[in-house]
Amino acid sequence: MGQYNDMYNMCCQYHGKRVRITDNQGKVHVGTITRVDRRQVWLMPDRGMGGYGFGWGWGYGGGFGYGIALGAITGIALAGAFFW
Repeated sequence: MGQYNDMYNMCCQYHGKRVRITDNQGKVHVGTITRVDRRQVWLMPDRGMGGYGFGWGWGYGGGFGYGIALGAITGIALAGAFFW
């Protein structure tokens, strides 16, 4: 339970910021956090910026992006810390 709280708090801290998230399948998700709840974080992927995503405007309900379960996240960092 502590890991989920830590991930939730970190996602809340990074809300509105561009991040790089690695999930338990090894996929890398890059985009801006648009919403966080106790079960998942919503990420709007960058347009044309690598990482795992679907592009802009396809299948996004309410403009939040797509959700990633907090329990599936193995790593999160501000994307600005990486050189593209």
